[in-house]
Amino acid sequence: MKRAVFLLLAALLTACNLPLSPAATPTATATATPPPSPTFTVTPSPTETPTPSLTPSSTWTPTLTLTPSITPTPTFTFPSVVVTAAQAHCRYGPNVAYLHAADLYKGDTGTVRSRWYLSKWLLVKFDKLDYFCWVAPSVVEVSGDLNTVITLTELDLSRIGSNTYGPPKTVTLTRDGDRVTISWSQVHMTQDRDRGYFLDLFVCQNGNYLWYPIGIENQYTTSVTVKDEAGCNAPSQGVIYSVEKHGYSQPKPIPWVQP
Repeated sequence: MKRAVFLLLAALLTACNLPLSPAATPTATATATPPPSPTFTVTPSPTETPTPSLTPSSTWTPTLTLTPSITPTPTFTFPSVVVTAAQAHCRYGPNVAYLHAADLYKGDTGTVRSRWYLSKWLLVKFDKLDYFCWVAPSVVEVSGDLNTVITLTELDLSRIGSNTYGPPKTVTLTRDGDRVTISWSQVHMTQDRDRGYFLDLFVCQNGNYLWYPIGIENQYTTSVTVKDEAGCNAPSQGVIYSVEKHGYSQPKPIPWVQP
């Protein structure tokens, strides 16, 4: 059996031209050269192209805020006056019954600051004086519009000067029909200071309600009689002051008896 197998193998090897005996291992006579190391070519990554910034189609220019030019406020011009009378008086109130404040002469100048609502007298600041006083329109010439100045409706005479005597202690009124007599106690003043009394009255005459100021020139006159009728919408009334060269006292009400 073994011989048959051997013969079969020999036949197969012969057919393949192979030697029957095992080939000897050849002895290498040359030094083996290791294969060259592979060369790697580094291909750089493609450079990223940055995304371009968007350029606006138009540039916005802010609207300039214009600075308004300053318009100067016009300076108010008071009406001016010049004295036309050879000599006149400036007074502390808008009537000849008020205390004398200063002497005026032709050519004196000033500016009108106010008017009185019950007469045409003007409150003027004369250039030569450091205070205000009142003048009758008949003694001055006015340049300018008197309607631009304020109209005064009230005077506080007690703020004028420094009267130290005070008003009369007692004041009475008696009526005889349409005539009323106002009486008061004397205020004793030194002769150099004596300027008497001032009565600021409102009375009814011929159906008209009248402003009726009265100046008494000396301290020894202590009564006055005026006409006062019925028929007016407002009641008659009045106050009295003592007057000395430095000014007016506080007012004292007159106890009026209506008709």
